[in-house]
Amino acid sequence: MVNFDKVEFCKDAEKFLDGLEEKTRTKVYYNIRKAQHIQNEKLFKKLDGHIWEFKTLYKKEHIRLFAFRHRESDIETVVVTTHGIIKKTSKIPKKEIQKAKEIRKDYLNSKEK
Repeated sequence: MVNFDKVEFCKDAEKFLDGLEEKTRTKVYYNIRKAQHIQNEKLFKKLDGHIWEFKTLYKKEHIRLFAFRHRESDIETVVVTTHGIIKKTSKIPKKEIQKAKEIRKDYLNSKEK
């Protein structure tokens, strides 16, 4: 089961969310909160290695917010969102997964300092 205690938003994720219409953004936040309590691949799904995606379908738009899990302590797991896209094809573009991996690497390196 995928459990996490809180969600952090990297600046690219915040910028993406700020660019969405208010009702769409509200739906994305709702689904993130829901994914914290309910395991459902329609909401939060592992993509590749350490990269996950929050999934939202709203008004026929497939919104994806890429993320990774990070253990802050023995008792707290944080999901860090890296960036988002509005998905236009059936597959997630590999460049988006790679971007999430690079942001994860930078994030973890900054935590080690």
